[in-house]
Amino acid sequence: MKRFSHINAAGQATMVDVGEKAVTQRQAVARGRIVLQEKTRRLLQQNALPKGNAIETARLAGIMAAKRTAELIPLCHPLGLDFVDVQITPKENGLEIQATARCHGQTGVEMEALTAVSMAALTLYDMCKAVDKMMTIGDIRLIKKSGGRSGDFLRPGEKI
Repeated sequence: MKRFSHINAAGQATMVDVGEKAVTQRQAVARGRIVLQEKTRRLLQQNALPKGNAIETARLAGIMAAKRTAELIPLCHPLGLDFVDVQITPKENGLEIQATARCHGQTGVEMEALTAVSMAALTLYDMCKAVDKMMTIGDIRLIKKSGGRSGDFLRPGEKI
């Protein structure tokens, strides 16, 4: 049976020692979505929400969250990110959020990309809740990762 990397021999949670791992270019792409009522989608497109430009605020929140992932998730390593991008795109019944994170490091940036998507979605919820209490956040997932010992990953059925 394979041992969990974040559990030591005594069964305690521990940070993985990445000191001996090679520094490589790492990249991760994550996506999620927020389902909105049609009225909310129209207000977003018109930039007419009471709290202001929700999409731009959410995009910036996602970038900021990626940079602080190690402060939010207990066993994540702090990373010097080279790049973070968050894109928010209108879809049929809501918005799709996609985050890309890159660094040169000894561990991957999957959690940074996933955190960016999550925080952007939560910020959209906060910015829109005055007009839409029925929003649903979901389908947050890793789409692609590259670099590191475990190699590349592309979620089947997804396109970049």
